[in-house]
Amino acid sequence: MKVVILGAGNVANILSKKIKSAGHVIVQIFNRTLEQARQLAEELGCLSYTNELTHINKEADIYVIAVKDSAIELLGNSLFLKDKLVVHTAGSVPKAVLGKVSSCYGVLYPVQSLRKGMNLDVDIPFLIDGKDDSVIKSIENFAGSITKTIKKADDAERLKLHVAAVVVSNFSNHLYVLAEDYCQAEELDFNFLKPLIKETAERINKFSAREVQTGPALRNDIITLDKHLRALSAYPKLKYIYLKMTDSIINIDK
Repeated sequence: MKVVILGAGNVANILSKKIKSAGHVIVQIFNRTLEQARQLAEELGCLSYTNELTHINKEADIYVIAVKDSAIELLGNSLFLKDKLVVHTAGSVPKAVLGKVSSCYGVLYPVQSLRKGMNLDVDIPFLIDGKDDSVIKSIENFAGSITKTIKKADDAERLKLHVAAVVVSNFSNHLYVLAEDYCQAEELDFNFLKPLIKETAERINKFSAREVQTGPALRNDIITLDKHLRALSAYPKLKYIYLKMTDSIINIDK
């Protein structure tokens, strides 16, 4: 298929490369910042790039809008592609935001934290949706060329899964940030914790998250918890998070 990518950030970068690797042809890159569009087009061997909506190629088979959530609605009110297949890649934006763009619109949401330079061989799960069954089938066929894992999810279900994705990815990484800052302040080697991070993450491939929960909060080990809180007296932000997480673990079923 001939594909136009709208966006040049992390999501657009990785998806465009996955799409090209699947045998599709990237015919154009659009981005508000022309230099970023040029850079991505160059990486893909794509000869056409633009920062003008009026210059967008109208002959592609599918248009993938991979921009920040707030920009999707702006494009939805400015881009007109008649009956072309148009999808956005956001987890929390309704599909109908593209209703003015085309009569064939939908969602191609990658449930993965995408960053430039990541391993392109990783299979990325996609949640898909479309205006009607015919559009959904077209999106499913396209998605099937770049992933093994596809699930139909309407706006409500996709939003809920996006919430869960933020918790397991963004929130967990924020905890790593807090721990890394603490280690630096205390002149400790954060790298020493990386095998623990890896092992903890890998366990949920075999067990439920509840089954692999460990630690002093689960054991209600008041003595150890008190020692930890005293050790965090100079780190009020981390201490606050520690207290909230401890309370959540202790009272998970209440």
